[in-house]
Amino acid sequence: MTTATADLGLIGLAVMGQNLVLNMNDNDFVISVFNRTVSKVDDFMAGGAAGTNIVPTHSIEEFVATLKRPRRVMLLVKAGAPVDAFIDMVLPHLEEGDIIIDGGNSNFHDTIRRCDYVESKGMLYVGTGVSGGEEGARRGPSIMPGGSEAAWPAVKDIFQAVSAKADSGEACCDWVGRGGAGHFVKMVHNGIEYGDMQLICEAYQLMTAAGISPAEQSEIFGTWNEGVLDSYLIEITRDILAKTDDETGKPMVDVILDTAGQKGTGKWTGITALDLGMPLTLIGEAVFARCLSAMKDQRVAAAGPLAVELPALDAADKAAFVEDIRQALYASKIVSYAQGYQLMREASNENDWGLNYGGIALMWRGGCIIRSAFLTKIREAFVANPELDNLLLDEYFRGEMASCQSGWRTTIAKAIASGIPTPAFASALAYFDGYRSERLPANLLQAQRDYFGCHTYERIDKPRGEFFHTKWIEGAGDTTASTYDV
Repeated sequence: MTTATADLGLIGLAVMGQNLVLNMNDNDFVISVFNRTVSKVDDFMAGGAAGTNIVPTHSIEEFVATLKRPRRVMLLVKAGAPVDAFIDMVLPHLEEGDIIIDGGNSNFHDTIRRCDYVESKGMLYVGTGVSGGEEGARRGPSIMPGGSEAAWPAVKDIFQAVSAKADSGEACCDWVGRGGAGHFVKMVHNGIEYGDMQLICEAYQLMTAAGISPAEQSEIFGTWNEGVLDSYLIEITRDILAKTDDETGKPMVDVILDTAGQKGTGKWTGITALDLGMPLTLIGEAVFARCLSAMKDQRVAAAGPLAVELPALDAADKAAFVEDIRQALYASKIVSYAQGYQLMREASNENDWGLNYGGIALMWRGGCIIRSAFLTKIREAFVANPELDNLLLDEYFRGEMASCQSGWRTTIAKAIASGIPTPAFASALAYFDGYRSERLPANLLQAQRDYFGCHTYERIDKPRGEFFHTKWIEGAGDTTASTYDV
């Protein structure tokens, strides 16, 4: 008879699963493991797990039998149908109060559905974002759990023990909220990650166009990493640009094909923003930039026929040029986070999640891909004012945005004049200028909609919520279309 000795069982021994299990083992938790391809269990035990207290199992029945009550079953498998399949595989072997945890990049809508389904069977469900890649999983990731609130006390000890720790020593893990809240926050994290990476790439492209070598750029990014841009992505960019190719001796970055892939979380973030009517413009542009990069053959074919005579990039004063780019990168980064937090606030209100925005900044402060020093300032902003509508309105960030105006605008102007695409920089500035505009041209837009579709409009001299229609065409009727929001 199998003895129940394991604190948690994990299914899925890919890179993240293996490293997270080893992390848990290092923190004195006994973990049992199972994998659909059972041979991977034995390979793992003979390799990285050799000499550990990890418990190998070769069937679902054996796997469940090793777990202490309440049983904690964690899935780290491919998002989508495989998660549902394993839930259905495990459920018949569980009892009331047992917990299923999905640690993959699941769509938060799926997590809401699965949480309801598992709870209907008498068990509890946790959908948790886990960020940090291979290194984070092994040494301490950012963990963003949500789902069945009753499950949190039973998983808190493990999650907070293995998570990254902020400079203050606090765990980069706390309860996010009901239903799909955890996976939603992870989705927004990944969307912001898309934005951060695109912004860095635009800075790189501008410096490259100005003749600044990868090695020199590595030094520049290293300097930036010592200031307000201090972050994991700036740090690894520094290292990437310093790397040479063993085969050719060229900078490694110069031999990598310029086509980018994606796994969907950035796209989901954009779709959710559109569903909620939120202007998540920078992240949207970051996703589209990847899509455009994937059209490599078309771009190569178009390069000749669409060539235009444009002035070379003005970078005579290199130090000033680099500083302008730094300001553009920093200001755009602030906008990206401001947009992401606006999306989270709207979703929290829509789903009654009660998200803790300062707490989310803390969860992102260590372990995850977007970890950066300035998340401390974001946390401070929301601790000071939990009801802050937009990060741009915080006193600290208002000052930072003001200090970046000249370089930000100069950078984009130079890029446009020289035909260098900077969709993330430019969309961030357009959002900033739009958000601070008392009046936008949507009055004309509403007149157009009313003209061709009788969609009505509000008036500046009447109370909000009253709608009017003009008979733009002689002989038109009085019927109007129903009003609707964005």
